[in-house]
Amino acid sequence: MANASVGPSDGTPGKRSTAGLFSPVSVDRISEVIVEQMRLLIREGKLVPGDRLPSERSLCERFGVSRVTVREALRVLEAGGLVEIRVGARGGAFVTRPSSERVGKGLAELLTLTPMTALDVTEARMVVELGILPLVVERATEEDIAELRVLVDQGLSALENGSYTMAMSAAFHVRVASSVHNPAIEMLVHTFHGPLLMSLQQAQVAAPLMGLRGAHEHFELVEAIEQRDVERARNVMTRHLQRTADRLANPDGEE
Repeated sequence: MANASVGPSDGTPGKRSTAGLFSPVSVDRISEVIVEQMRLLIREGKLVPGDRLPSERSLCERFGVSRVTVREALRVLEAGGLVEIRVGARGGAFVTRPSSERVGKGLAELLTLTPMTALDVTEARMVVELGILPLVVERATEEDIAELRVLVDQGLSALENGSYTMAMSAAFHVRVASSVHNPAIEMLVHTFHGPLLMSLQQAQVAAPLMGLRGAHEHFELVEAIEQRDVERARNVMTRHLQRTADRLANPDGEE
């Protein structure tokens, strides 16, 4: 589809035009139809990250709807991470690419509506975290390892002053997974952050010493990653996760 040059009401002259991509809509829940039309244009590559959408006034004319409807559609797209609204002289609505974290949070909200136990989550962690460990050991950069060491040091310090939380443990595991440098895996781990934290908190209630043991195992894991020792890293992570699984399966057992 050919693009006409951007008119005065559509953006900056000489910039890539997006004005000719939209068609009028005339059904109930009009804003939803506008949202779907824009999503389709993004999927098809007709709208790409960095494109500036036409002005609200121009969109109203092209869709044949009110400004309120256009604003509602833009808010939905912004909430979904597909559009960024900028203010100021060079402001407007710009197509963007949703980050792994944003997508993960959206999927995480869906997961909270799905019945699952802490033991279910830990079983899934054993599949995912052990599965990606060889890639972590292979791909972790010096920066990754340095940041993991900072998290370990913070955790050990928090243990000494009694401020250690399971959120710190969850943050460590998320950072380990990001060391794979694979956006799909990063999104998956962000999706699982809420359930992960829930499972850790339940395990800690059953066994208060788990935080202490876990923090020291985090230290061992970083050592293995830095030494590029896959077998040692796998043994540490297996012991780490299996103890959580055992505690959740038998909450009344001895620590």
